[in-house]
Amino acid sequence: MATDIRDTTHAVDAAAVMGLLPARPRLLALGEPTHGEDALLDLRNELFRQLVEEEGYRTIAVESDCVRGLIVDAYVTAGTGTLDEVMEHGFSHGWGSQAGNRELVRWMRAYNVRAGHDGRPASDRLRFAGFDGPLEITGAASPRQVLTALHAYLAAEVDADLLPCTAGTLDRLIGADERWTEPAAMRDPARSVGRSAEADRLRLLADDLVALLDAQAPHLLAATSREEWDRACLYGRTATGLLRYHHWMADTSPARLTRLVTVRDQMMADTLLAVAARGPALVHAHNSHLQREKSTMRMGGAPLAWWSAGALVGARLGEEYAFLATALGTIRHRGVDTPPPDTVEGLLYALPRDHCLVDTRRLAAALGDARPAPRESPWFGYAPFDPAHLADSDGLVFVRDVPQR
Repeated sequence: MATDIRDTTHAVDAAAVMGLLPARPRLLALGEPTHGEDALLDLRNELFRQLVEEEGYRTIAVESDCVRGLIVDAYVTAGTGTLDEVMEHGFSHGWGSQAGNRELVRWMRAYNVRAGHDGRPASDRLRFAGFDGPLEITGAASPRQVLTALHAYLAAEVDADLLPCTAGTLDRLIGADERWTEPAAMRDPARSVGRSAEADRLRLLADDLVALLDAQAPHLLAATSREEWDRACLYGRTATGLLRYHHWMADTSPARLTRLVTVRDQMMADTLLAVAARGPALVHAHNSHLQREKSTMRMGGAPLAWWSAGALVGARLGEEYAFLATALGTIRHRGVDTPPPDTVEGLLYALPRDHCLVDTRRLAAALGDARPAPRESPWFGYAPFDPAHLADSDGLVFVRDVPQR
């Protein structure tokens, strides 16, 4: 069977990816089935380089805090700060310690200054975006940073009588940041501040501030820059999403965890749509955040199902959104050994390529009714490719063996 499917595989490069798609997508999403492997980041970096040089892509968006991502973007576009500072403060989830992410940021900065002393014109510079919310597994950030930044932007440009509150009112309602970031609140709704009177009031004020931002758009775009306006919009959607997340952290119903993962992916989707408005971008995150099908997982012993950011964005963008899942053969240092031969990973593992791009629709046609079995991973951190989605995918990147650490 390996011989039968060989013609469905290609080298992993930009030209081959575009050959699978009806047109150049505005958002090309590359998933990963596990986090923390530099081999996958190296592959992502090389594909992004080719997309930049051959296909005109200028932005990469990664699964990291969208507010912290502004630090990375300022370094990449303007050289603000040092590379060490950016890697320490510009990423969430510990991603700043990964060599592949460091190399990505270094290369993007070098590309932007390569054109000469003044660097590339603003319209041609590479951009970086985080598209996750200010969220960690242990909890969520205080809304202080995004709410006060949005308020300050509006207060500097619009009549004070139009503002729904003063900066002092926001400060008083937010109170100590520690009560928002309490780690115990992730498992104990009673420890969350998300449904306090102050939080309810802040949700209304955040909504009013975002409404004012929209209502004053003609004036604000004339008085400030498009860049400042876009940043204020990021603060606004992050503030409303973050307060919504805190609200559901305080929920005691059986749907609590489903609400939380749903809000997170809704926040991701909103930021990705804003990225798409700026031009074509490569998106990189876990497969479960980018796939078109419903995502599923178990958390706290309960099964969860929700529409991912990719599903939400794909519903809006249609063919302007494309998704390439990634699957792996082995991660031996995690106990993930040679895949069974009757799985998707096993079929591809029998091929001689170290990594390849798979035309999943042609593969599904070649297999006919002989559909592969689902693979089960002995390690919770690797999510095998679901063969039920073979014909519905835009493509699959397969990496035969992840190097042992």
